Amino acid sequence: MQDYKKQFKGKKITVMGLGLLGRGLGYTKFFAECGANLIVTDLKTRKQLATSVKALAKHKDIKFVLGEHRLEDFRNRDMVIKAAGVPLDSIYIKEARKNKIPVEMDVSLFAKCAPEVMIVGVTGTRGKSMVTTLIYEILKKNEKFLKRKVYIGGNVRGVATLPLLKKVKENDILICELDSWQLQGFRHQKFGRQVGDTGFSPHIAVFTSFMPDHMNYYKDNMEKYFDDKANIFKYQKKGDYLIVRPHVKKLINKNIKSKLIVADIKTTEGYKFIVPGEHQRENLACAVEVAKLFNIPTARVKNTVQKFKGLEGRLQYIKMVKGVKIYNDNNATTLEATIAGIKALYQAGKEGKIVLICGGADKNLDLNLFVNIVNTFCKAVVFIPGSGTEKILKNYKIKIPNKKVKNLNEAVKTALGLASRGDVILFSPAFASFGQFNNEYERNDLFMKIVKKLK
Repeated sequence: MQDYKKQFKGKKITVMGLGLLGRGLGYTKFFAECGANLIVTDLKTRKQLATSVKALAKHKDIKFVLGEHRLEDFRNRDMVIKAAGVPLDSIYIKEARKNKIPVEMDVSLFAKCAPEVMIVGVTGTRGKSMVTTLIYEILKKNEKFLKRKVYIGGNVRGVATLPLLKKVKENDILICELDSWQLQGFRHQKFGRQVGDTGFSPHIAVFTSFMPDHMNYYKDNMEKYFDDKANIFKYQKKGDYLIVRPHVKKLINKNIKSKLIVADIKTTEGYKFIVPGEHQRENLACAVEVAKLFNIPTARVKNTVQKFKGLEGRLQYIKMVKGVKIYNDNNATTLEATIAGIKALYQAGKEGKIVLICGGADKNLDLNLFVNIVNTFCKAVVFIPGSGTEKILKNYKIKIPNKKVKNLNEAVKTALGLASRGDVILFSPAFASFGQFNNEYERNDLFMKIVKKLK
C-alpha cells in the first residue's frame, strides 16, 4: 500500500466518466497527485461539468475530452477507469479490451492495491445503503474495541474509494456499498494483466435483496443483472462469509465456498430502531450478523442502533406542516422500494392517509403491482414528469384522486392541498431521476430545500 504512488506514476490512464457526484473527481485527483498521465473523457460538456473541472484546475497536465468519447483515447493507454453505469458493451470499452488495456473501477482497483485491508461489501437492489451505514456506524463506534480503523466507501455520495490508499493500513476495515455496476470490476482481471474468467469478492459479503431494476441497462435480462450482483460472493474462499436476507437464500448456489448466514429478524428483538418497516428490521438483522463476526458485544451494538437517526432520502421523516407529516423517500428509485415505503407507513397506522408524490424516468419495469398498491393504500397521488409517469397515465387507471404537475415544487404544494390533518405526504419516486435532474441526489436536495421552507 505504501507503494501506491509508484504503481500509478507516469501511467497513461483514461478516466471514462468524470461526473458531478464527486467519486470521479476524487479518484481523478488521486491519479493526478500520483503523477499519472491523464485523459479525462465524459459525454457531458465542459459547461455541464464546470464544478468538477474547476476543482481540477491546479492539475495542469490533465487533458479533457468533454462532450464526446474518442476511440483514440482507448488505445495506447496503460489503464482505463470506467465509471459506474458505463455499459460493458460500450464500443470504447471494447476498443480498450481489443487493445489489451485493463478496464478498472474505483472500488475493485482499491481492493487489488490493498489486499491487506478487510473488505465488508454490501449489495442488493434495495437496502444496501441502510445496511452499509448501519455496519459502518456500529464498527466505527467500536474502533477501540476492534483495535482497527474503519472506513466507508463504494456507492456513497461524494466518496471515492481509491484515495483511501493514502490512509489505510494493514488489517483496517473498509465497509463498501456496491451496486451491480461497481461489482463488474470484481471479475476478469487483476491490476495490470488479464487473468481470464477469475476475480475476487469481499471477505464479508452482504446481499440484502434482489428484484427487477435497471432493466433499461440490462435489456430485460435478469440473469445478467444477477450475474453482476453475484460477484460479491462468487469468488469468496473458505473462511469468508456471505450474509443474506431470507428471500435471497434461494438464489445462492449451494456450492459456494464461504459460510452462508441467513439474517433472522428475531435477532433484532430488544433493539430500539427508529426506521419503520419490517424490511428495515431485516436490514438491521444483516448488520447485527456482521457485528457478531467481529465479536462486538450485543450491548454495544444496541447502544449504537438506538442512537441511529436513519438515512436522508430513505423513508426519512422531515417535519410536520399544518398537521401533515412529510417523509422523504427520494432514494426509492424502484417500484418495489416505493411499495415497501407505502407498506411501512400503512403498518404504522396510516392506511388511506398517504398522499404519494412519485414519477420520473422509466426503467422498463412491470407496473401492474405498483399501480394496484397505490390505488389500494394511498389517499391520492401526485405525479412529477418523466417517461415512467407517462407510461402509467397512458396504460393504467388511477382510481384515487391524482394530478400530474410540472415540477417538484408544484408537486409539494399540490400534495399539501390534497392532504388533511393527520395524513402523511410520502415523496417516493419509484423511478429514476434522469430527465428532470442530473442524478437522484440533485432531486433529493431540491425536495429537502422545498420542504424546509414550508411553515
